Amino acid sequence: MKARVSLFALLIGAASPALAQTALPPEPAVHEAIASHPLVQAAEARVDAARAEARGLRSGNHEFNFQATHMRRSVQGLGNVPEYDATLTRAIRLPGKAGLDRKAGEFGVTAAQNMAEDARHQAATLLNDLWWDWLGASAEARVDAQGVVNYEATLAAIARRVELRDMAPLEADQTGAALGDARTLAAQSRGRANLALARIKARFPGLPLPDDAPEPPQPKLPAESFEAMAAQVIERSHEIGAANAQSARFAALADRARKDRIADPSFGVRLFSEQGGRERGAGLVLSMPIGGGHRRALADQAESEGQAAAAELAAVRLDVQEMASRDVTRAQSAMQAWQQSREALNAQMAALSKTRRGHQLGAIDLADVLQAERLTHAAFRTEALARAEANRAINCMLIDSHNLWIAD
Repeated sequence: MKARVSLFALLIGAASPALAQTALPPEPAVHEAIASHPLVQAAEARVDAARAEARGLRSGNHEFNFQATHMRRSVQGLGNVPEYDATLTRAIRLPGKAGLDRKAGEFGVTAAQNMAEDARHQAATLLNDLWWDWLGASAEARVDAQGVVNYEATLAAIARRVELRDMAPLEADQTGAALGDARTLAAQSRGRANLALARIKARFPGLPLPDDAPEPPQPKLPAESFEAMAAQVIERSHEIGAANAQSARFAALADRARKDRIADPSFGVRLFSEQGGRERGAGLVLSMPIGGGHRRALADQAESEGQAAAAELAAVRLDVQEMASRDVTRAQSAMQAWQQSREALNAQMAALSKTRRGHQLGAIDLADVLQAERLTHAAFRTEALARAEANRAINCMLIDSHNLWIAD
């Protein structure tokens, strides 16, 4: 039975509170992996697009318009004579419109920048989930692999005693069945770990990974309280920043559409020559579209879009507030679950030790010992997974409050 002692000594060491917080990948590598994510790169490209749009809005969409004609006319007494006409015009934005265009462009850039930061946030959240999927599954796989080693050693010891006629063959069969179950669990958990690793490599191919997943450390409460970090989640939310800028942008566009019900006039000059140059002239040209139902409809549409953006801002605020509350509840619950799993593990190990002593004294059957082994094995698996989940929840809180991986 000495082989079993080494198993549980190893597993206890794996779950030791003395483990340092070294389970996360290096932060520079994380920043590079996040910056290289396609969604982040797409968001950065949209920032450049928003800047270009802002430049266009500052310049305005009015351009010089040149129109010219040249012809030959038959005039009685003069014959065929050349004539030409040339007009150069340009529309001018009425007062107040250029300022609203600039505001709309600036708010568009602000919204795009916040969306880019939120894309980094989403990429960091995805990496956090994938990372702890891998570490949790790998910790579970290590427990299961060591369980196989334990049952193999136990079976070898029992088989030897059966040969010496010190134990019944039935006890070897029972242990062999327990070994088969342990091997099944080990294969399943190793498969989950391999799948989690494959997902990280697929989503973040540039992130350097260790050969073996680090052991999830003991969850450590942040220096700041959960309530303080929940407030930071709301205060530092780029999602709210983007929605606020979009609301302001649509409000400016609505004001612009209302002003555009009075169309911009076009001014210009006209030169002409008729009857072979006998008549020449120059003059000023003014044209102005007369607005109607179409412009009223566009103004109404812009007004409604502004109201929708304001409502969406309120919805985003509620979403972020809910996320902050969810993060706090999730982290607190995960910590409590891990602490309870540790207590359950300690109690189960004490029960296993007593069961073994009873078996050695002949008061307890091997079947009861194997059942205690299974329960202990399950307790180690539960504790390993709870440890990973607590780390995941705390890191999620840190990411959402911009205290980890996200620069403010």
